[in-house]
Amino acid sequence: MSDDSISDPDRRRRQVVVGLCLLGGGVGAARYLTESPGPPAGNPVSGEFSDLPPGELRVLDWQGRTLWILRRTAEEVMALADHESGLIDPHSEHSLQPENCRNRHRSLRPDIFVAIGQCTHQGCTPQLRGGAGAHREFLCPCHTSKFDLAGRVFRAGPAPANLAIPAYRLEGDSGLVIGEG
Repeated sequence: MSDDSISDPDRRRRQVVVGLCLLGGGVGAARYLTESPGPPAGNPVSGEFSDLPPGELRVLDWQGRTLWILRRTAEEVMALADHESGLIDPHSEHSLQPENCRNRHRSLRPDIFVAIGQCTHQGCTPQLRGGAGAHREFLCPCHTSKFDLAGRVFRAGPAPANLAIPAYRLEGDSGLVIGEG
């Protein structure tokens, strides 16, 4: 059917419908961009890291998600500055995380890293890879997205964003409560 065969009232009605659809899509996009969700919170769970040796990762289940507690070595913390040019969001400006974790190590304490262990591409669980020291990373086995030990994503893979950091607080010298800020 050509535009010539559409009557003026029908053409006008079609233009109004298309305009309303475009307006609705624009409003939805604006809401999404300005009302981005905060870090995952709720259903608090306690964690302990006094028995977690430096360089080791503890995996927990929280709200049906994989949760990581990584005790980074001093060498691993220092190495976080070495590869920032290869990261999508090195300063975590667009990351899902509590405001008090918006730093190079993305944590309340440089040696303790807490994150949702799900790739931001399709939700797969990345694996901790590499030998001891500063050259370790999280690698998603499904599509090869790589994350550093602060959960910051490298440019080379399909993951679009850094790993999410849940709301949490430290409790004493060796405990934390995940799900509370």
